[in-house]
Amino acid sequence: MHGGVNGVALAVFVALFALVSVLGFLAARWRRGDLARLDEWGVAGLLATMPYIALQLVGIQVVIAAMGIHGDWPLIIAFVILAAYTYQSGLRAPALIAVVKDSLIYLVIIVALVYIPAKLGGFGHIFGAAARDLPKHVGATGKPGSLIPGMAAGQTAYATLALGSALALFMYPHVITGVLSSKSSNVIRRNATILPAYTFLLGLIALLGYMAIAAGIKPTTPNSVVPDLFVKFFPSWFEGVAFAAIAIGALVPAAVMSIAAANLFSRNVWREYVRPDCDDAEQTQVAKLASLVVKAGAVVFIVALPTQYAIDLQLLGGLWILQTLPAIVFGLYTRWLHRWALLAGWAVGMVAGTLMATSLAFKGSVYTLHVFGTDVAAYEGLWALALNLVVTLALTAVLSALVVARGRDETTADDYEELGERRVPDGVPAAQAAPGA
Repeated sequence: MHGGVNGVALAVFVALFALVSVLGFLAARWRRGDLARLDEWGVAGLLATMPYIALQLVGIQVVIAAMGIHGDWPLIIAFVILAAYTYQSGLRAPALIAVVKDSLIYLVIIVALVYIPAKLGGFGHIFGAAARDLPKHVGATGKPGSLIPGMAAGQTAYATLALGSALALFMYPHVITGVLSSKSSNVIRRNATILPAYTFLLGLIALLGYMAIAAGIKPTTPNSVVPDLFVKFFPSWFEGVAFAAIAIGALVPAAVMSIAAANLFSRNVWREYVRPDCDDAEQTQVAKLASLVVKAGAVVFIVALPTQYAIDLQLLGGLWILQTLPAIVFGLYTRWLHRWALLAGWAVGMVAGTLMATSLAFKGSVYTLHVFGTDVAAYEGLWALALNLVVTLALTAVLSALVVARGRDETTADDYEELGERRVPDGVPAAQAAPGA
């Protein structure tokens, strides 16, 4: 509704948003533990999470604007609420809210997939309209849609973006936080079995873009395509439900990401380099404050960087976090790579990737390089990762030839036990089975 405030939708939205906010604060009493301990409050690269969190906050800002309320103050309110209940309840808040979030999202998507196509004349008409319209659009490669036959540059860009994004996902600290916060290994296995169903849901959400094309939606910004589609077809009360689902769906990952980043800072920076003798309570307090800083940093990203294409915020975070892959993954499987070479490779990848993103004014993620006489368009994060690996391998060879010390492996056999199960083969010393320092 662009002519004014949609009172009905806003009332439903506020009611549902208030409900999950209350749940967020009450989560401190859910399966109550000692929230002065870091493993109870949170359970766990920092900069890379900020643009990702910013993407979630932009989503909230967009749906609020779709109901006729503009300006930055609704975003500030959402930030304050998010900061307050995660500070108090830690990881329990997004865990409890996720139940409401998933229910609402499934409801909205199922209704959208049944109701909107019925209004548009079916999926045949929707896909036909998309097939006629998409070839007219030009992407970051200067070519039309990436999946159109014959568009090799677009296909390379799409494939490398998909690969780079998948690799980056597993590097984010909040992925590890989710695993470490699980009750048991069986919980992880059970969730892994139903993960494909949730991934399928994401594919269904992508269909909303085709529906918007068929409906002739002309959004004011690319971020408002789906909200404008809902405004066009849903009654006001269900608009409120749909927008609340989007906003609540943004709160959960934003909270988990900020907590994971805070834990990383408390454990790996504060305790390691500032206060090695700090107790659990101090670590938790530092993590709580760090989580506020991370969320505030996300707001700075929204204010300082263009958000017309909000997805680029997530891709920027992916570029940065992807540069940790050699140190994290290869460091687990081989002890040959030198720690100083890994650090240098990471630094070179970060600088190179950021310069690529800057040259695109943070409005794209595909960078074209002239390779062996051919222009190759690929995800800038993969270009940076390739340079990262070249530097790492070359420096490792040099430092090894110079016999530069690699550091001392401080792991013990106890570090390789989970739920009472031995993870180190019998007779193999922990230092031998452990990743190199």
